[in-house]
Amino acid sequence: MDSKTPLVRLDVEDGIGTIRLDRPPMNALNIQLQEELRAAATEASARDDVRAVVLYGGEKVFAAGADIKEMAGMGYPEMSARAGALTSSFDAVARIPKPVVAAITGFALGGGCELALTADWRVAAEDAKLGQPEITLGIIPGAGGTQRLARLIGPARAKDLIMTGRFVPAAEALAIGLVDRVVPKDDVYAAAVDLVRPYVNGPALALRAAKLAVDGGLEMDLASGLTWESQLFAGLFATQDKAEGMTAFVEKRKPTFKGR
Repeated sequence: MDSKTPLVRLDVEDGIGTIRLDRPPMNALNIQLQEELRAAATEASARDDVRAVVLYGGEKVFAAGADIKEMAGMGYPEMSARAGALTSSFDAVARIPKPVVAAITGFALGGGCELALTADWRVAAEDAKLGQPEITLGIIPGAGGTQRLARLIGPARAKDLIMTGRFVPAAEALAIGLVDRVVPKDDVYAAAVDLVRPYVNGPALALRAAKLAVDGGLEMDLASGLTWESQLFAGLFATQDKAEGMTAFVEKRKPTFKGR
């Protein structure tokens, strides 16, 4: 790591943890940032006071990609040793067992787009641009872009973005399902918080199970996915929140979930 200054921090307020990238001017994703991202994701996963997460790069840019200067000197031996850690640092974010939204301002390109893809939803500024331009460097996405993007928008559209390396404006990103909401640039963070705020007082274990069911099921055939769903469904009958939710329904009142 080339800096003692933290490049990622986790700020928690009212049940929402914000994983904030802070490497101006473009939040280039160097090795230090990747490892601090892993640590922040691990902490957000473990903390009971974090019920939902926002990924945020600040008012100007989400993340414009990998640190090319750092990567330019690497050959196959160096990158073959590093590639797995790069992928697993992003996977730590994808595996946060809580609702996660990416708040995208400016650019989400290359590794920045791949980071946004780890979230459950993406809120983008009207002037934001997303893309996987690695092909223009003679490489391909290496932190999940070829896999998560294809699962999200389909293989043909994913190939278009990856093989051309073009930048996708927010309106098109919304139309093809790459982002879920487009708002004025000054409203991006607030809109992302508003999207996940309803989950703060929700049944945390059921929300975790829902995310595991959908994400895990995508990797399985239908029969295996149904079995996986059935197991998660049955397991929730051991929770206090299940008892509270059903009792509240019978008593015609609003449930008070405790995340247990």
